Amino acid sequence: MIEIERKFLVTSQAFKGEAIVQTEIVQGFLIFDIERTVRVRIKGDKGFLTIKGKTSDDGTTRFEWEKEIPKREAKELLALCEKGAIHKTRYEVQIGGHLFEVDEFHGENQGLVIAEVELAKSDEIFQKPDWLGAEVTGDVKYYNSNLAKHPYTAWD
Repeated sequence: MIEIERKFLVTSQAFKGEAIVQTEIVQGFLIFDIERTVRVRIKGDKGFLTIKGKTSDDGTTRFEWEKEIPKREAKELLALCEKGAIHKTRYEVQIGGHLFEVDEFHGENQGLVIAEVELAKSDEIFQKPDWLGAEVTGDVKYYNSNLAKHPYTAWD
C-alpha cells in the first residue's frame, strides 16, 4: 500500500494519439491535511474512496489505501466534500514497461495537463516520452488536493 510515483508537466497533446484508455473523473476531498487526505472519486462508472498519507521528503512516496465503492455511494459522499471538486479526463498511455496516467484538467484547472508514472522503487529508470515536460514530483501546488483549493486558472 505504498505508492511510489513521479509527476511531470505535459508539453503537447501527442499523448492522446497513444492512449489505450480514456476515462472521465470527478473527485472531491473529505479531508485536506498535511498528514493525510481522504478522497472520493467517480472514475467512469465506478466509485472509489481513497486515503493518502503524508508524502516523503522527496515527494515520490506515500501510503495509499483505496477501496472501490458503489457509484451511488460515491455521489452521496461527493456532496459532503469540501468546496473545489476536480474534473479531469485521464488518458492511460503504455510506454515501455510503464503505464503513464495523463490527466487533462477541466473547469477551474483548465489548461493544466500532468502525467504520473508509478514505479516499483523511487530510483527506477523508465522511458520518457517526447511529450513529457518538467518534473513536478513533490511540488505541492500540483497535488489534486491543492488544485481543489487553489485552482490552476487562479495562479499568477
